[in-house]
Amino acid sequence: MTTHTSASQRVLVLRCPQWLDTADDGQERDSEQEEDSAAAARAFEPVVGVVAEFCPQVEVLRPGVCAIPTRGPARYFGGEAELAAKLAEAVCGAGFTCQAGVADGLFAAGLAARTGPTGMLVPAGEAREFLAGFPVGVLGLPELCELLPRLGIETLGQLASLPLAEAASRFGADGKLASRLARGLDPRPLIPRTPAADLSVQMEFDPPAEQSEPVIFAAKALADAMHDRLTAGGLACVRVQVAVRCSDGHEFSRLWRHDGLLSALAVAERVRWQLDGWQRDSNPSTAGITLLRLTPDQLVRATGRQLALWGDSVISDRVARAAMRVQALLGHDRAVRPSLAGGRRPADEVLLVPFGDAGEPLRPVDRPWPGRLPAPAPATVYPAPLAASVTDESGVTVSVSGRAELSAPPAWLATAGRPARAVASWAGPWPITEQWWDPRYVRRQARLQLITDDGNAWLAALQDGRWLIEASYD
Repeated sequence: MTTHTSASQRVLVLRCPQWLDTADDGQERDSEQEEDSAAAARAFEPVVGVVAEFCPQVEVLRPGVCAIPTRGPARYFGGEAELAAKLAEAVCGAGFTCQAGVADGLFAAGLAARTGPTGMLVPAGEAREFLAGFPVGVLGLPELCELLPRLGIETLGQLASLPLAEAASRFGADGKLASRLARGLDPRPLIPRTPAADLSVQMEFDPPAEQSEPVIFAAKALADAMHDRLTAGGLACVRVQVAVRCSDGHEFSRLWRHDGLLSALAVAERVRWQLDGWQRDSNPSTAGITLLRLTPDQLVRATGRQLALWGDSVISDRVARAAMRVQALLGHDRAVRPSLAGGRRPADEVLLVPFGDAGEPLRPVDRPWPGRLPAPAPATVYPAPLAASVTDESGVTVSVSGRAELSAPPAWLATAGRPARAVASWAGPWPITEQWWDPRYVRRQARLQLITDDGNAWLAALQDGRWLIEASYD
């Protein structure tokens, strides 16, 4: 059976039976059925406050039932089952009984919360199978729920087997809605209530900033201020909205998410990526930037973090601040860090990435890379290879045949400006041919690892009849 869940988000519904009667059908009740809704809402507010500590994006469906999206909080708390268990424990600890259900979409999650004494978790993609056995009466559509059983459609599974277009044409708007719900598709996304406190921070630039570096440097300070506000409320941020306004009135924004918590440095990184992408793709005018605003969009309860031994995290933050200041003053590419990359030559295996960038290598490290040197890797790779001479006992230059055979064992190694040293041991050769398909860029090398009598180790390469020293070992 094919499931249709692309239009539904994962939702957790929390249900407190003390505010609900036994006829609860998972839908909102009218004013006659709930005469004291205002008092019930006030009584339910402490529960909503507990739920908001786990995820501030809470939608109150009615007194006694609320819902939150699970994507961000579940990652933070270690999974949907752990999130539901911790949330139920917190609500029960506050003196309330509850049931928690998790499923694809609000409707299925509401029914999952009513299943069993504590609710249940419906695995992702299985909402349609979960709903199939429920009677059509749970839809909360009185006229349709009375008509469908007379036509032999008694369960949601039977309703879902009807084509969506046919259900819409035969039963109208209610039929289309019912068919979508039976398939596990919700008619609308979750609508969380707006947090009471404004935790956004912003900075204006007067005169407008023509370059991105001052804006990125300001983003770090704004992110620090935003995190201070979050910390004061016991919150942490896993998604942030970055909005930029230009002097010509143009404004653009983007939501950024992080698998862990968004640190101040991570926020500054995303501001840089956004500015670079906007300037590259949108071809903006020469108008400068007049406003930068950061808004925490998805919040979770802060539980602290484990610091590294000997204050490593403090030192890392200090280094990050210094590197970003250098970049703000001298340019983005003037403070770099090494990043591992794939390749056959030592010079290709380390990529210098501007500090703060993700630095995804074009050549992945985990590829086979035939011809790559065995471990250990060289400690020093020379930007420009050193001219050298590798000779045998009689002083004749050592050559390598097309079958990767040496003309004679290497006996002496000499580099420019240094006396020749005797070769104590050696390994190789390792041949390599790169870009053989293009005569203009084809390169053939044969490499040797050499240890001289002074204890130094070298990586020598024979290319175009000349010996070069590409790297050295410690």
